[in-house]
Amino acid sequence: MKTVPSSSRRHRLRSLRRAAGFTLVELVIVLTIIGILAGSGIYLLMGVIDDAKVTRVEDDLKQLDLTLKMYERNNYFKPPSQDQGLAALVTKPSGDPQPKTWRQYLKEPMLDPWGNEYQYRFPAQKSKEKYDIYSLGEDGVESDDDIGNW
Repeated sequence: MKTVPSSSRRHRLRSLRRAAGFTLVELVIVLTIIGILAGSGIYLLMGVIDDAKVTRVEDDLKQLDLTLKMYERNNYFKPPSQDQGLAALVTKPSGDPQPKTWRQYLKEPMLDPWGNEYQYRFPAQKSKEKYDIYSLGEDGVESDDDIGNW
């Protein structure tokens, strides 16, 4: 014979079933909080990524400067001409000044974090060095956001 649960017992069973799950409002609140946290994390991360790109450019410029100094040392302290540019570090340049003891200093042209080749200007206009080496920055054109050895 089946026993019929009392009304207080039925009430407890219903409340237990309700407590076991989440309501739609609770889920929406949790998802909103997660969305806000993720959005603010991405916003903060964007600043870190931009700083990392600038740091990488500064490190690349130091490496290019050292490589150009090796090129000069091997070629009677003459840097590549404006026409020869940074390509003189990758392939043997033609034209004057012809390097006396050329070797391949880089396997391929170096690119900045925005995918553009680094720029070379000889004689220097902004740097205290013999030459300017610089990145055109995010916009890819010569402007105030350029990062160079000056």
